[in-house]
Amino acid sequence: MLATGRRGVTLDDIKEEFACSERTAQRMTIALQAAFPQTDHSIGDDRRARWNIPARAIAPLLTPSSKELVALAEAITQLEHAGMPKEAAHARSLERKVRALIPPEKGTKLDVDKEVILEALGHAARPGPKPSADEEVLEVIYEALKGPSLLRIMYRKRDEDEPSERIVAPHGLLLGVRRYLVARDTAKGPKANLRHYRVEEIYEAEMHAGSFRIDPGFNLKRHAEKGFGSYESEQEFGEVVWRFRPDAAAQARRYVFHPTQTTEEEEDGSLVVKFKASGFLEMTWHLYSWGDAVEVLAPPPLREMVHEYRRVFSALP
Repeated sequence: MLATGRRGVTLDDIKEEFACSERTAQRMTIALQAAFPQTDHSIGDDRRARWNIPARAIAPLLTPSSKELVALAEAITQLEHAGMPKEAAHARSLERKVRALIPPEKGTKLDVDKEVILEALGHAARPGPKPSADEEVLEVIYEALKGPSLLRIMYRKRDEDEPSERIVAPHGLLLGVRRYLVARDTAKGPKANLRHYRVEEIYEAEMHAGSFRIDPGFNLKRHAEKGFGSYESEQEFGEVVWRFRPDAAAQARRYVFHPTQTTEEEEDGSLVVKFKASGFLEMTWHLYSWGDAVEVLAPPPLREMVHEYRRVFSALP
């Protein structure tokens, strides 16, 4: 990175940065030229040797680490707590720009890392009930996503009595009421559709020899948007329309029910929410908590699942 600067890098720069001798600095420049043939070696006006590399040559190395992203997020929080909203806004803008430059396949791995680090630092927690999962299995999944590396798993489908072995190519992890591993079954070929594997039904997991390339064009965020929660179904995917009563509209406005949602205010004060997704059962679980304060306008199958079971509750979610 020093060598990509406008003036390049000198032996003195290397000695200062790495606290090393001149001989070690010289060996490092030799290694630099061996690793990056694009390196330009020249003598500057100050008669000092300089080494310069085009920034595009090391672009793959410039992806920030999860620890760096966590540090940036923590810095934003500290600026806000210190009463420096302008500086916090600038730092948040920088974070958005950095994230926008991260290749999709690397962003998936960084999000997994960041979640783990935040929980380890005590800055993130998941209250409420959650499915039980083997921590060793989760740890192997996290490591495989960082690779990315193939996974050998022992997985049990709902209609199976015993788990069976699968070799899968993991693409991401969906977190919600249930956790799903998004992966491709290698036995079905390189063009097979991505499948969702319930993490609590993975009884064993280990790294498998060999690596793979994330499917071109895959984006975990866009993939996740196909579902309301962590479940996704092509058969159920379509437009969803809910109407919240006027007395519940203010509370509903504080929710982002889905990343693609749009809202409309009606004359009587009702709030209409529209989005496209699948996962009727997860929608039903959530809508039930709103009691009779919400009406499902579309799709009809979801309306049938919800309306008969609506109740009057003393509080809204």
